Amino acid sequence: MPLWISPLRGVELSASISNVRPDPDQLLADIADYVLDYLVDSSEAMSTARYDLFDTIGCGLLALNYPECTKHLGPYVPGTTVPNGSRVPGTEFVLDPVKGAFDIGCMIRWLDFNDTWLAAEWGHPSDNLGGILAVTDWLSRTRVAAGAESFTVRDVLMAMVKAHEIQGVLALENSFNRVGIDHVLLVKVATAGVITGLLGGNRDQVINALSNAWLDATLRTYRHAPNTGSRKSWAAGDATSRGVRMALMAMTGEMGYPTALSAPGWGFYDRWFDGKPFSLQRPLGSYVMENVLFKIAFPAEFHGQTAVEAAFVLHPQVRDRLDEIDTITITTQESAARIIDKSGPLDNPADRDHCIQYMTAIGLIFGDLNADHYENEAASNPMVDGLRRVMTVVEDPRYTSEYLDPDKRSIANAIQVTFKDGSSTDKVAVEYPLGHRRRREEAIPRLIDKLRYNLGTRLSSERVELIVALAEDATKLESMPVPEFMELFLA
Repeated sequence: MPLWISPLRGVELSASISNVRPDPDQLLADIADYVLDYLVDSSEAMSTARYDLFDTIGCGLLALNYPECTKHLGPYVPGTTVPNGSRVPGTEFVLDPVKGAFDIGCMIRWLDFNDTWLAAEWGHPSDNLGGILAVTDWLSRTRVAAGAESFTVRDVLMAMVKAHEIQGVLALENSFNRVGIDHVLLVKVATAGVITGLLGGNRDQVINALSNAWLDATLRTYRHAPNTGSRKSWAAGDATSRGVRMALMAMTGEMGYPTALSAPGWGFYDRWFDGKPFSLQRPLGSYVMENVLFKIAFPAEFHGQTAVEAAFVLHPQVRDRLDEIDTITITTQESAARIIDKSGPLDNPADRDHCIQYMTAIGLIFGDLNADHYENEAASNPMVDGLRRVMTVVEDPRYTSEYLDPDKRSIANAIQVTFKDGSSTDKVAVEYPLGHRRRREEAIPRLIDKLRYNLGTRLSSERVELIVALAEDATKLESMPVPEFMELFLA
């Protein structure tokens, strides 16, 4: 029976829902205040952001070697020109900032090689750099054409710190994946907030952009068997692009939805979180950038990185005995068991780089793991599936507990190989992956090596060395106008 019709003949019910527009949800207000008012004063965060900036762009350039990525790049309509448009590193494209954000974000994320953040929710905060670079480049060129000043790389770094923080703190205790939502929603939110601030938006405009971003929840079906596919590689580009779009719309006066999160019945909390508001473990500051995780040596879903490191350690002991292996035991954390423990056929690279058994097998066989190992040629090696079939994945409760501990944030895995004669290797455990804050000093020289290699796939050796030198010169870098910086990466 319709709610507006009384069961009593001739008696009408009055409306019970107030249409008085309420104050915005507290979370929207808190994020807006952080975007507009917070002063980034952490030297560690700014230094980490500097390395993150170069690493992220380098990952994007490496992805240009893969046609499945490059087919997504360029204007929606061939031949479209955009005065003062956004440059796309490694290409000749000059695009509007919405498509520019998509292209840069798509490149960055394609190989699953950019930074990562693991908590109750997972993600890659540098995904937001697609929107940040596209908008600051376009807006700077527009400003300069009008006789105004350009954004500098320091502005980019501060925007990165804030985008990382918004995405990462929301992820600490709020698991979106458990309710079927993809973590790229947080990219939309972080990008929308930070970009509206960069565009000069006021508090109301930032809140409006944020509220519209929250309404864009995306199902994560494409990340899981049996539907795992390439959308997971361009989803972040789509998300940061959408964040830019929401910011631009807010700047035109487009309305927002103040209780997008808390509205009874229709709000995000009621629809997805059983009415429970989000929990913020800590106030917004610079914690996430200070603790962000770099992928240093190989592209692999980060929950499995330490498993691959352990496999590398075991490689010399097993490489000549692969056909003698009886069982392989992988000890891991609950999150890894939930998202990358897979059996059965692996149909594409997106499937393979999210399978802990596949990555471990490659590590044991070759003592190496690179992007080509996810392609069909490597996957067709019968030994890969042979080893996968004898693997068992078990959870260690301590690994799970220390994964969630904000003072540890370990991502532990251990591997032990048992042979048919009853002998076995030692159980090799790696609790903190290379690229973790606890191994930052060890990681930075190798991060520079990674940068040098990735840049070298598209740029001349002279240009590569110029960029590497700039990465180590904070003062010179931070004062550089964004358009000048972007032109360093043009093919």
